[in-house]
Amino acid sequence: MKSKNLSELSVEELIKQQKTIKTVTSVLAGMLFVLLLLGIWLTFQKPSFLVFIVIPFTLMPLLIFNLTTLKKVKAELSLRENKN
Repeated sequence: MKSKNLSELSVEELIKQQKTIKTVTSVLAGMLFVLLLLGIWLTFQKPSFLVFIVIPFTLMPLLIFNLTTLKKVKAELSLRENKN
């Protein structure tokens, strides 16, 4: 699915996209944090390297991408607000 350029979206669509990205990013961040804590705890319980520690770090770029997109949406909304 190809996404539209942010400048082509209406204000309502931008607000909807902002809410969706915010929700998805917070859930992802929470899950990654819990998974990291669980991996650390399991490592101390059973002293061996577990894959649970690697997964949060491999999914970190997805979280960074979502935060960057959210920042762009906020900037576009701010730009449109200043125009009016």
